[in-house]
This record gives sequence, C-alpha cells and structure tokens, in this order.
Amino acid sequence: MEPTNVLPIIALLSLVSVEYGGWALLGFITGRGNLGEFREKFFRAGHAHAGVLLVLSLVYFLYLDRTGYSTGVQWIAGLLLLMGIIAQSGGFFIHLGLGQPNQSSLGTVVTRTGALLLAIALVMLAIGLI
Repeated sequence: MEPTNVLPIIALLSLVSVEYGGWALLGFITGRGNLGEFREKFFRAGHAHAGVLLVLSLVYFLYLDRTGYSTGVQWIAGLLLLMGIIAQSGGFFIHLGLGQPNQSSLGTVVTRTGALLLAIALVMLAIGLI
C-alpha cells in the first residue's frame, strides 16, 4: 500500500471527528452545557487546529507523491505529519482537562511537540520538492 493513498483516507475519516467536535461545541455554546470561558477557549483552539491541519494534510499528501522519496520515507513524513496534527490539536484538549489558567501543563508540552513534528514533516516535504 502506498502512503499517499492510505494516509489521506485516514485524514478524511479524521475530519468526521472534527465535524462531531464542531457539533458538540455548538451544543455547549447554545446552552446544552457550560464549559466556562477557560475550557471553551481551549476547546475552540483544539477543534480549529485539528480541522485546518487535516485539510492541510490533504494538500501535503498530493505534494508528497511528487517528491522523489522512497515509499519508506513517504510513510515517515506522512506519519510525522499526522502525529503532529494529533499532538498539536490534542494538546489543547489535554490542557482543557488538566490545565489551569495562565499555567503550563502536560497539554502545553504536547501542543509544542506537535508543532515540532509538523515543522519536521513540512521541511521534509520542502526538501523533497527541491
């Protein structure tokens, strides 16, 4: 199986969970629950990052196929990207559950780790396209 065929399917199916998150967030905002300002802010951030980055991944996989990378390197780059997306957006949700206002938490570390993984994947793609 080619990574540029399999990984976009995973990204597309993951977008369904982002849609559900939007539906849940709308429920909280319209009165089915109360997250509070702190938690709502991090729910929105996690949700938005997941959606935007998953759409980015669809473009990424189109370009990844244009590199001269071997299948193994394409798997590594694609998985780094998806793990980065999960970590970056997931860190906001971890902070929502464990964090306190104006303090770092495990979620902060996970979000920053995700950003680093995303940066590595994007640089790999750029190098492969040169």
